Amino acid sequence: MRRAAEPKLHILQLLRTLYTKDVEGPKQLASPKPPGPALRFVAAALIVRGGEVLICQRRADQPMALQWEFPGGKIEAGETPEQALARELHEELAIEARIGPRVTRIRHNYRHGGAVDLQFFVVREFSGDLQNRIFAQVVWARLEDLPKYDFLAADRGLIKDLAGGKLL
Repeated sequence: MRRAAEPKLHILQLLRTLYTKDVEGPKQLASPKPPGPALRFVAAALIVRGGEVLICQRRADQPMALQWEFPGGKIEAGETPEQALARELHEELAIEARIGPRVTRIRHNYRHGGAVDLQFFVVREFSGDLQNRIFAQVVWARLEDLPKYDFLAADRGLIKDLAGGKLL
């Protein structure tokens, strides 16, 4: 008797599958790879004078508080990196900068999930008096002294290259 029940069970399962397939719709397959972190595009300045470069310390109330970085910021839609950098330097430091050539480009994934695509441009000339509008501090630092500062993780490879005289 058991054998007679097996074909009936098989037919019932087949009918249920056919019926529920149309009712439930196709099943979505799980993506094999989770989406990557949101990528921010940023332009930053290496403002140099002699053997020094301008560095800026984030405020205590900001993410990655009190770490050091180079001035600059997010590239907005419709802006070139150079336009974004000129705008950011005016907003942050009250200067009109002559943006020079791109020195390097870095892509970095932070442990907290964020990602940044950084383009660094040299600035050797600007007009206006530097004013610290948003940072905890702004300092002219000698290139060889840069490793003594606690820089953002994304900048650390660049810091080694600058201190070693490889880029400027």
